[in-house]
Amino acid sequence: MGLGLWVAAHADEALQAAVQSPTRTPAYVARDVWRHPEATLAFFGVRADSTVVELSPGPGWYTEILAPYLHDKGQLILGADDPASSKAEAIKFRQQLDTKFKAHPGIYDKVVMGVFEPIKQLNYARPGSADVVLTFRNIHNWMSEGDSGVRLVFESVFRSLKPGGVFGVVEHRLPEDRPQDPKTKSGYVHTSYVVEMAKSVGFRLEASSEINANANDTADHLGGVWALPPSFVNGELNKGHYQSIGESDRMTLKFVKP
Repeated sequence: MGLGLWVAAHADEALQAAVQSPTRTPAYVARDVWRHPEATLAFFGVRADSTVVELSPGPGWYTEILAPYLHDKGQLILGADDPASSKAEAIKFRQQLDTKFKAHPGIYDKVVMGVFEPIKQLNYARPGSADVVLTFRNIHNWMSEGDSGVRLVFESVFRSLKPGGVFGVVEHRLPEDRPQDPKTKSGYVHTSYVVEMAKSVGFRLEASSEINANANDTADHLGGVWALPPSFVNGELNKGHYQSIGESDRMTLKFVKP
């Protein structure tokens, strides 16, 4: 086996081990069937020796996989919520991360904590330092800042990546024949919007994948995407129907910095 194949094979084994880690939160593991973490990270080209930025990690669903995977040879940088934020959700997410890190210091001791708060704080990583920047179901949140705010975020991603670096995007997908709410109150976003925004700051769309597609999702629910599991924002109203659909239909896009 050549050196390249040996490295790839062992990187895959390391990723499998990270996905199967007993330290992962059981409720998070139950969502693998919808989020496909191993296939998604492989599609984005994340390797065990990569420098990876995860933007808006929330309480750390993907962080629980990325931190052990990158621990020995790579580097994980989190563009996380500001601990001094006035937003209750941001404070909650940061506290959840801090609790997780304290519980497993051997896994999270090398994670670099940057602050990412669109559009106020976007210096979460040094320019040209990252191999991969990842964001999972966050663009609809950034759209509350308008197109100019989203562009500033995308520009910060472009700036942080090395030439040839990858911007990996997973987002709730709105059918193109539906009108796009500029503030995305439903949580669903046109793929064309993301692609055009990325191209406008210099990215090239290298590939798209249906890894995280769900043909059962009609994207027209009362309460938007949060009607579906795991949020069930409508409580018991039509809960069985939403359970039968599963989690949202999602675009999975791989952009490259030339």
